[in-house]
Amino acid sequence: MADPLATELGLEVVRIRVMGGNRPLLQIMIEKAGGAPTDVEDCATFSRNLSPILEAEDPISEAYRLEVSTPGIDRPLTRVGDFGRWIGHLAKIELIMPLEGRRRFQGIIRREDDAGVAIELDDESELVAHVHEMSKASLILTDELIDAAASDGTLPPQPGDEDFDSLETDEAESDTLENNPETGA
Repeated sequence: MADPLATELGLEVVRIRVMGGNRPLLQIMIEKAGGAPTDVEDCATFSRNLSPILEAEDPISEAYRLEVSTPGIDRPLTRVGDFGRWIGHLAKIELIMPLEGRRRFQGIIRREDDAGVAIELDDESELVAHVHEMSKASLILTDELIDAAASDGTLPPQPGDEDFDSLETDEAESDTLENNPETGA
């Protein structure tokens, strides 16, 4: 249901996850096709257009919350091609089935091709696995990753940036409590 809408809007679905609780959360991560910078308006447009589809199709029988977001800097790597975009960066991977008694690995992405994703581990050995063999994978936040996100325009505004002071922010909870007319505080 989400993929055709994403394609229509020039977006790609990065991950869909349903998390339990009293009221489940349907989390959908999106990005512009090709990994171009994605912003809150893209998320809002996608959410507004997806909501009527979800209401009509009713894929989750109980009441749930919908959250649409971008993958962020330390993004999950979920699709074939994701690793190839981040060659040279540090990633952590969890395999579905253990390899020599081990499921969790961390290392530098060296390549992604028909043989799979190659990760250079700390001991200079190489793990090669296909995306479908992984239960989880994501980039690890490093200075190099932040620099790459800043250079390609995917890093959100930071304190000290020229445009940072013009961003709208929510009041801090302590400010709200101090100005509460019911308590006189």
